[in-house]
Amino acid sequence: MTHHIYNLGAGVDPNLMSRILDPHYLSKVSATFNNLTETIQKHGPWASAWVGESGGAYNSGGRHVSDTFVNSFWYLDQLGMAASYSTKVYCRQTLIGGNYGLLDSTTFIPNPDYYSALLWHQLMGKGVLAVSSDASPYLRSYAHCSKGRAGVTILLINLSNQTDFQINVQNSMNIYLHVKEETKSRKRLLMHSLKKTFSWVGSKASDGTLFREEYHLTPKDGDLRAQIMLLNGTPLQLTDDGDIPSLNPVFVDVNSPISIAPLSLKFVALPNFEAPACV
Repeated sequence: MTHHIYNLGAGVDPNLMSRILDPHYLSKVSATFNNLTETIQKHGPWASAWVGESGGAYNSGGRHVSDTFVNSFWYLDQLGMAASYSTKVYCRQTLIGGNYGLLDSTTFIPNPDYYSALLWHQLMGKGVLAVSSDASPYLRSYAHCSKGRAGVTILLINLSNQTDFQINVQNSMNIYLHVKEETKSRKRLLMHSLKKTFSWVGSKASDGTLFREEYHLTPKDGDLRAQIMLLNGTPLQLTDDGDIPSLNPVFVDVNSPISIAPLSLKFVALPNFEAPACV
């Protein structure tokens, strides 16, 4: 059963950018996913849910919004949300054409969402893990079995323009993500938990150090409407031969806290993190 989603409204809406960065607005579409899931379970449990078309904002998307870094907050969040409701296929509108094209319609150079989609495709496996959080709604998180290898990959989305989150992963019956919010006016310690039984095994570098992989996405020059996305501080641009650049992670000591800067996105791969659902 397919359905189309343009939950951000019209591309010409002056409030388009603020909607993308509003966690409460982004969460409204969960009702659509939930209703479809219930319909399939009741009337056709042999069927699966597909998003047959989705571009965020309809009527070709928003100029200087849908083709820029800020759109990846909506895009990655909806990929994560769709997967959590057992969506099997998610078709993006569009590869080329309109302001929401993954490629620039004139130069065919990838827009930021192209690289977001590519990282999702390379890192996030088919196994979807339930995630619950009691932290600020501006920190959104999704977890999957890692694609093509052991372990778990977490997607973190920080919609706040002033809050840094620091996350410590601890080994217990559940994963507890202790999140430290740092704002101009307050500091508080919060806790997240992933509702699965996991245990941390770790992955060793040649010197014996346990590490994780991080893919931190930010906009060039801090401009949310930039058409160039940075991966761990390096611009994602075509090579001199016109090839897609390598999407290389940084390797971080697993004992250090995971941090996510304001208005940024991050994939965190935990190799050999044992989750029963991923066996």
